[in-house]
Amino acid sequence: MTKKELLLKIKGDNVRILHLQFSDLHGEIKEVIIPSNKLDDSLEKGIWFDGSSVEGFTRIYESDLYLKPDLTTYSIFPWVDKGIREARIICDIYTSQGRLCETGPRNILKKNLEKLKKYKYEFKVGAEIEFYIFKNVDNNYNLTYLDSSGYFDLSTKEGDEFISRVIETAAQFDINIEAAHHEVGNSQFEIDFQYDSADKIADRILTLKYIIKYIVRELGLRVTFMPKPIMNAAGSGMHIHQSLFMGEENIFYSEKDKYNLSKLAYNFIAGQIKHIKAVSAVTCPSVNSFKRLVSGYEAPIYISWGRTNRSTLIRLPDWSKKSKSSARFELRCPDVSANPYLAFSTVLMSGMDGIKNNLKPPKPVEENLYKIDPDILEKNHIDILPGSLYEAIEEFKKSRLMEETFGKRLFDKYIETKINEWNRFKVQVTKWELNQYFDQ
Repeated sequence: MTKKELLLKIKGDNVRILHLQFSDLHGEIKEVIIPSNKLDDSLEKGIWFDGSSVEGFTRIYESDLYLKPDLTTYSIFPWVDKGIREARIICDIYTSQGRLCETGPRNILKKNLEKLKKYKYEFKVGAEIEFYIFKNVDNNYNLTYLDSSGYFDLSTKEGDEFISRVIETAAQFDINIEAAHHEVGNSQFEIDFQYDSADKIADRILTLKYIIKYIVRELGLRVTFMPKPIMNAAGSGMHIHQSLFMGEENIFYSEKDKYNLSKLAYNFIAGQIKHIKAVSAVTCPSVNSFKRLVSGYEAPIYISWGRTNRSTLIRLPDWSKKSKSSARFELRCPDVSANPYLAFSTVLMSGMDGIKNNLKPPKPVEENLYKIDPDILEKNHIDILPGSLYEAIEEFKKSRLMEETFGKRLFDKYIETKINEWNRFKVQVTKWELNQYFDQ
């Protein structure tokens, strides 16, 4: 829409309140709320804010930033309609000099997607979002489960109502949900997106989390997107399905290959395998993330790839050979605590590094890696992911590719923020330590 068309639509929709939203470094939605009659001014002059007060943006002496609404993201809040309707618009962030802010996560993804234009590529992704819902969580984080169901099982009445409302609400935000179902853990659910361009899916992931939080609050429930909220239970991931298109053609597909993958697809896989240790600092961005990445569950720890093998880091799902556009692979280590703009940037640029340098992936692994002999792992040079956020950040710090992907300013800020997070964690005295060592 043009500015004029949007202003007329807002008036016709009787929208009186607008939420102007953007993402911080951690993928949390920030917003400023304005009367709809101020949008015209906002489109001309921007909405100014103190960037130094938002994690990851600017230093105190250069803190003036402004929001510029992206008109394509206008959506009405379906849950507010009492004569005064509300809507949201996602914004890009600009400096006082009128340039895109070089530390804005959405801007970072746009910058990296722009690099594909000289190849005429489009990076498309699909995402699987996992999370837990509880009836109650007390101040000591004692959990009351919503259900005791398992994979693809029926949930409770509240669980079914929640899923129905999420699907219905998401559609009004232009989010095409392919499927929603109960996951392996008690009270655990998964929602799958139809694939689209990476920037649109990143917007939709943040929007879906926003929708879920609103609906569970209305239902009197609690949701967590923590990767590993419950010890000895299934963790929650964000599997990322990826493919490259040139126009309408999926260039990861090849008829001649036994896996139906093109040479470019193999290069892309090889690039991700090469850089995954550094990438994991972004796709698995918290201390808690690495408590999900342990042997014995479906989350991968071995840096490998294979056909339909859920113990590998990269999995080739089965797709209909009549549907060439479905050729893709699935990266299984990311989780939903990741900032999707930054996560998609890192997996894209590591894959593109594989294409530029004509990298070759190792041999595929079709055995269950969780039960394979350690000697075979060593013989085949199958490495493992970092075991902690600290190890991942150390890999990230050494990566020239990650610095190029983020830009120097955000690269340094990300390292500083994550090292601070690790330092706060490592001085904690946990209940496990008290039980283990108190009476020694």
